[in-house]
Amino acid sequence: MSAQKRITENKMGVMPLTQLLINMAVPIVLAMVVQALYNVVDSIYVSRISESAVTALSLAFPVQNIMIGFATGIGVGVNALLSKSLGEGDRKTASRTAGNGYFLVAVVTVLFALFGIFGTRPFFEMQSNVTETVEGGIAYISICCIFAVGVFVEILGERLLQASGRTVFTLVTQGTGAVLNILLDPVFIFGAEWLGIKPMGIAGAAVATVIGQWAAAILTLIFNFKCNPEAKFGLRDLLPSGRVIRTVLTVGVPSIIMVAIGSVMNFSMNQILQGFSETATSVFGIYFKLQSFFFMPVFGVNNATVSIVAYNYGARKPQRILGTLKRSCLIAMCIMVAGLLAFQLAPDLLLGIFNPSEEFLRIGRSALRQISWAFPMAAIGIALTAGFQALGNGSYSTIISLCRQMLVLLPVAYLLSLTGNVTNVWWAYPIAEVISLCVTLLFFLRIYRRKIKPLTE
Repeated sequence: MSAQKRITENKMGVMPLTQLLINMAVPIVLAMVVQALYNVVDSIYVSRISESAVTALSLAFPVQNIMIGFATGIGVGVNALLSKSLGEGDRKTASRTAGNGYFLVAVVTVLFALFGIFGTRPFFEMQSNVTETVEGGIAYISICCIFAVGVFVEILGERLLQASGRTVFTLVTQGTGAVLNILLDPVFIFGAEWLGIKPMGIAGAAVATVIGQWAAAILTLIFNFKCNPEAKFGLRDLLPSGRVIRTVLTVGVPSIIMVAIGSVMNFSMNQILQGFSETATSVFGIYFKLQSFFFMPVFGVNNATVSIVAYNYGARKPQRILGTLKRSCLIAMCIMVAGLLAFQLAPDLLLGIFNPSEEFLRIGRSALRQISWAFPMAAIGIALTAGFQALGNGSYSTIISLCRQMLVLLPVAYLLSLTGNVTNVWWAYPIAEVISLCVTLLFFLRIYRRKIKPLTE
């Protein structure tokens, strides 16, 4: 490679891998840690309202999760195709990919707004007969869905920045949105007389969330149009292209389905836990808030890995593909072992910030300790799925998720619930993770033989 070519080539093709992965992942990880902090702070404020309010957030989580899933699925598909196009030097496809990403965002925004108007009451009434829980959940999720355009534009914009290696901007966008959210939560939840804002309760948490998402979305638009020439597009690129949309959805739909499966799992687990008590359901929701401090950084590394692997697959550099995946696995393992230690050694400290009752502490203590044994196995599984997505085999991720959450986790959790002891239910997570890791390793061996190894020949 000539010196001039090395200077002009995208850093994802030439920068030393450890430096590259750290360079790209750290801004995303920091942004996601801030986002995780927001999730926890949000629940801390809501826990000051009542335990029913915490339960309402727990029951709302599947809808929020699938909303993020649609946004992330489109973003991952756009990211993979854009990175591959840049690796091949195909700027025309790159521009059309960026434009069509915003077209898909417009479609899903309308769909979720309609759900926010017509679907929220039936959704909550089928889960709970506690009026405070139902009304609080409706107030919260309807606002989040009707004004969901912010989260969709934000996530797509961040994926466009990641695809071209400009991950530092995502720290600014996600960080700004999350910090604004944290600052506005108490203002809208408890009111601020000096601003003329009356207490809005759990609905105030949704208002703060939407404002933070919109602020982050505006920043992503500014950064992409001003600072990201590799993802620029014209009005013509907004027109739907069957070829581009098919390619984006080939990668993105499995991610959406994977998250949808997670939402179904979460919904079903809520139903299993409601058979014990609302407190058990609240604990389950808080667990998800706390585990995000470790899972979200791992997903941040995963996002950076997708861009690097996709670029080097387009550039036909198999050693950089394998080197990136090895480093991703190592980093993910370190993060998740830290999570395991935190949940094993300090569950009372972690749960104590949510104004817990004695019953909440008792159930939560066992939940954190038992579920966290799955963390190290999850680290390897998440890291390797980046390779599946980047190499155009997102369906593998779907099968793994289906195996883990639907075919193993839920049946095992249900069977364990028949013992009449909620503590036994949490063991379903480690059991499911062992099986899904085995499937993940088999799929990786298959994709290595079919797509990575031939690049060396």
